[in-house]
Amino acid sequence: MDKKKIEKGIKLVLEGIGVDLSKKDIAATPKRVAEMYGEILSGQFKDASDELKVILEQKHDEIILLKNIPLYSLCEHHLIPFMGKASVAYIPDEKITGLSKIARVVEVLSRRLQVQERLSTEIANIIMKKLKPKGVMVVIEAEHLCMSMRGVKKAGTTTITSVVRGVFRTNQKTRQEALSLICP
Repeated sequence: MDKKKIEKGIKLVLEGIGVDLSKKDIAATPKRVAEMYGEILSGQFKDASDELKVILEQKHDEIILLKNIPLYSLCEHHLIPFMGKASVAYIPDEKITGLSKIARVVEVLSRRLQVQERLSTEIANIIMKKLKPKGVMVVIEAEHLCMSMRGVKKAGTTTITSVVRGVFRTNQKTRQEALSLICP
């Protein structure tokens, strides 16, 4: 990430708004914004699948669910945050990962320019590819500030996306069980 280039860009934006960059309180803003982008977009060039390690190979054929994993991302359309929570369920087929590994996959993928629909799909696809479970379900509920602060200005509106793979797609009873755990 070229933080010097980001600083120059932010200076241009502030000048375009009409802000006096010589004011003491705002002079360091371009640098602070560049540092912030470095942090909140730190997943932009990381491979999220590197976070997912198989730690156990054992027979376990019941749902493993991580519910309400906090996420913060930046909408690639307006560069405004969206935030919410992800719930990720999977049914292993001999390969189990550490619980924190799934949360790290969510973290890496959400720390890039993103759209919620793709984020949900990427999480499910990585888990399917790396762990080869019987099934995966990802449900994300988020508020998009591009919809709350601008445009239609409907604060508090949430968007829910879901992605189902494997047995969660083919077995209605299993899908319903997972959904009842996620959304009681």
